[in-house]
Amino acid sequence: MDLRLRDSVVVVTGASRGLGAAMAIALAAEGAHVVAAARSAQSLEAVAEQGGGRISTVETDMRDEASVAALVPEVIARHGRIDGLINNAGIAPAGKFVDQDPAIWKDALAVNVIAPMMLAQAAGRHMIEQQAGRIVNVASTTGVRGKPHLVGYSTSKGAVVRMTEALAAEWARHNVQVNCIAPGAFVTEAQKAVTESPELHARRVAKIPAGRMADPAELVPLACLLVSPASPFTTGGVFVVDGGESGKL
Repeated sequence: MDLRLRDSVVVVTGASRGLGAAMAIALAAEGAHVVAAARSAQSLEAVAEQGGGRISTVETDMRDEASVAALVPEVIARHGRIDGLINNAGIAPAGKFVDQDPAIWKDALAVNVIAPMMLAQAAGRHMIEQQAGRIVNVASTTGVRGKPHLVGYSTSKGAVVRMTEALAAEWARHNVQVNCIAPGAFVTEAQKAVTESPELHARRVAKIPAGRMADPAELVPLACLLVSPASPFTTGGVFVVDGGESGKL
């Protein structure tokens, strides 16, 4: 199936590792011009080297509103347009809710909600003007169902889900599709503490009906489809990718 991504311009945040890196590399393989954004310039360059000359990088700090505000204008200055945005960057502070300082919540909301909102707004203005565009927000299964010791993360990702649905309804008439992916347990650097501990890994996998954690490559086809022109009537969706975990009682 031709996703018609060749020469489209797609921004991927949190693209220096894990799911973001996998999506950036896959989109480049589909022929898109990918702008990979993250804090680590060195890690971004390592990702760009795998893009066949189709991945450029922008060092962006999602905690810094000025840095976030500069991203979309930089993309348009380079390419003259923006066709897709994948809001993937996020943080997941863990801890007992009764012990958490409000500063931890503010940090999670800044990275997981405010930054994606700012980028969606900036990209959306351009997409509405060109009457075409796709935004994919990466939430989490904890944004669909709450999880103990991740109350701030669950709250922020729940906000991302609601933002996705509201923007989809508001922008559908402009041919701008907004969807959300809610990943479950994937083998990424963020899950290193789990994957490197046989005990923790066994306990985590026991909760997943599929009986394993997923590889980032297993998220890539859905992300590419949702950010492509091949799914023009799909908007406002929340696509859970978790091996059946959130579907069980």
